[in-house]
Amino acid sequence: MAFEGLTERLQKTFRNLRGKGKVSESDLRSTMREIRLALLEADVNFTVVRNFVKKVQTRAKGADVLEGLNPAQQIVKIVDDELTKTMGKEATPLNKSEKIPTVIMMAGLQGAGKTTTAGKLALKLKNENKARPLLIAADVYRPAAVDQLVQVGQQVNVPVFQQGVDVDPVDIVKAGLDQAKKDKNDYVIIDTAGRLQIDQKLMDELKRIKALANPDEILLVVDAMTGQNAVSTAQGFNDDLDVSGVVLTKLDGDTRGGAALSIRAVTKKPIKFVGQGEKMTDLDVFHPDRMASRILGMGDLLTLIEKTQKNYDKKQTQKLTEKIQKNTFDFNDFLAQINKIQKMGPLKNLIKMIPGMANNPALKNANMNPKDMAHLKAVIYSMTKEERTNPDVLNPSRRKRIAKGSARPIHEVNRMIKQFNMMKNMMNKVSNGNMSGMSNMMNQVGMNGAGSGMPGMNNMPKMPMKKMSKQMKKNRHLKQKLRKLRKH
Repeated sequence: MAFEGLTERLQKTFRNLRGKGKVSESDLRSTMREIRLALLEADVNFTVVRNFVKKVQTRAKGADVLEGLNPAQQIVKIVDDELTKTMGKEATPLNKSEKIPTVIMMAGLQGAGKTTTAGKLALKLKNENKARPLLIAADVYRPAAVDQLVQVGQQVNVPVFQQGVDVDPVDIVKAGLDQAKKDKNDYVIIDTAGRLQIDQKLMDELKRIKALANPDEILLVVDAMTGQNAVSTAQGFNDDLDVSGVVLTKLDGDTRGGAALSIRAVTKKPIKFVGQGEKMTDLDVFHPDRMASRILGMGDLLTLIEKTQKNYDKKQTQKLTEKIQKNTFDFNDFLAQINKIQKMGPLKNLIKMIPGMANNPALKNANMNPKDMAHLKAVIYSMTKEERTNPDVLNPSRRKRIAKGSARPIHEVNRMIKQFNMMKNMMNKVSNGNMSGMSNMMNQVGMNGAGSGMPGMNNMPKMPMKKMSKQMKKNRHLKQKLRKLRKH
């Protein structure tokens, strides 16, 4: 996950400051050295690192920090502020034309995820702005690029304008814009060609498309996993095209995150979106302050809440609550909740948004194995309608039939049913205000270090509930203090 190494290194650095009544000049120098090394290891641009450390050190030298009651907290606050400023202070919205359509031109090198990002953006505009976007296939060079965009358009149910690969891309864009005006599409997203590296022929073509389309947005799609090369790419495109914003893709991959911390400072252009997954819904608005909090291991509750709200249905939630209270929660409800959780993205990414959980060793490898989740669903799908709604009828012969129908061993079916019943009882007790015995029940279900765990959650770590609760409470307290400090 992006920033994981940086977060660990910074947290270790700040831990060394805690407990000290005062921070000496020597302590400050040592801290700045560790911060510098952490940023360089995260592949942040050298000039950006030098300027960042200089600003933090200048602010931290103030008497209120070195002689204050909570010097460690003050330095964390300064680092948080400067990280946010480096990445752009606040989220930058898309430019919108006064007349329709608003034209968005996508640019970038091959392999950055430009075509997929065009589809993700179209879906986002469609879902959140009630827009009617049109995708234009202007990449006539990469094999199957047009076909890929057509497939992407089908996935998100957005029309794609294409004229094959034997027409000049500028002519395709002109015809596509005419079609958009005719159909009254309020957004047009142009998927342009890319190269393996920047060359003059590519830039000349992009300049011609820009001159014709007069786009309201030129979004540069950059692969975050390429590190410093991403910054060089952004600078090269910006020099020729004057891009209006950047989309960072593959930020969920095994990347050190340096591109996100460097691009804004080097190009002076905002990061507008980040791609953090393979699903078409995995495109998020980039919030510098939230990203800074995640880098410092303080979580990102606002993004977590937004993800939850996307899958929130008030009537369904109320109905589910009533079923839990009446102890009538069944396998249909269980399946629906599994599907909702999966839509929100990988579990390990959600956990990192909870304050205190970001780099907790006990939760570092938390995840739901997709294969195990598929096996769990297969077991439920192999049940009859009666068995799903009334688990009490699942006698040995029925379980054997379910095991055979789902191609899973009988012991796995038995274990899943047993754990489902335990979880159902736990939910009933919690919803009715009875917290006694909850920890013991969590142990039995396998969420507290005992038992084999729910199917699909075999990689879940063992962490005592008391320790988890204490950690979350501690970090909520620190986050509140940081919020107060931000106001001053």
